[in-house]
Amino acid sequence: MARSMHMALTMMRSKYKVGECPTAAFAVACHHRLHTPMYFFLLNLALLDLGCISTTLPKAMANALWDTRAISYQGCAVQVLFLVFFFDAEFSLLTVMSYDRYVAICKPLHYGSVLGSRACAQMAAAAWGSGFLNAVLHTATTFSLPLCHGNAVDQFFCEIPHILQLSCSDAYLREVWAILFSILLAFGCFVFIVLSYVQIFRAVLRMPSSQGRHKAFSTCLPHLVVTSLMISTSIFAYLKPLSLSSPSLDLVVTVLYTVVPPVANPLIYSLRNRELRDSIRTLLEYTHLQ
Repeated sequence: MARSMHMALTMMRSKYKVGECPTAAFAVACHHRLHTPMYFFLLNLALLDLGCISTTLPKAMANALWDTRAISYQGCAVQVLFLVFFFDAEFSLLTVMSYDRYVAICKPLHYGSVLGSRACAQMAAAAWGSGFLNAVLHTATTFSLPLCHGNAVDQFFCEIPHILQLSCSDAYLREVWAILFSILLAFGCFVFIVLSYVQIFRAVLRMPSSQGRHKAFSTCLPHLVVTSLMISTSIFAYLKPLSLSSPSLDLVVTVLYTVVPPVANPLIYSLRNRELRDSIRTLLEYTHLQ
């Protein structure tokens, strides 16, 4: 049953992501009318989602097909490095995107000056850079520990909490402190996102157009729900006591913070955006004619 569930999860991620993320990214890159701050950040988000799925999907599908869960020590380290990198960079980018929406709705007259091309590039670079530095920190700390409780990770990919359970050295506390520091930063970003959307909702409620209010709420509320799910389940996965740990619970929690957000992002930001949908349709029609 576990094998079937793993296969279903990986196939679900493949169905939603492999086609949508590259197409949305390519559409934003090719159409000049989409060269705005919002779509620039959507392009970066699509690339991060694609990177996230590419980190775990190929190996998980191969293991499910061949009925094995083997992965080399080096492969496990690389998987942890890229997964933490893409996950942290994506959360940082979602924080930047909430600021973009705040300026666009609450301070529209200053939008062009506050979010110019240089500022957007710097914020996107900061998101990618912070994710990379955090990933290097966690990977180096985790894989410097001696492992003496076997080499079996009870998960469908290499996850830091499960690797720490294999360590027999008190040095694992360094990684625990690093995790607590990262969670504190992530919670700070989440507070910033919530405060940004509180200001957005206040501005939206003053709009005379009910259609404008509906459009804003239909995008902002799902974003808040997905972001809340992302941070709450990841915190639970990394800080839950061993007494609450079980293979089925660990699998469900891991799916909630590694699968659901990347699957939901295209639905919230891309497929519900008429301008981007039209650009994707034009791109697909042009490709078909060629």
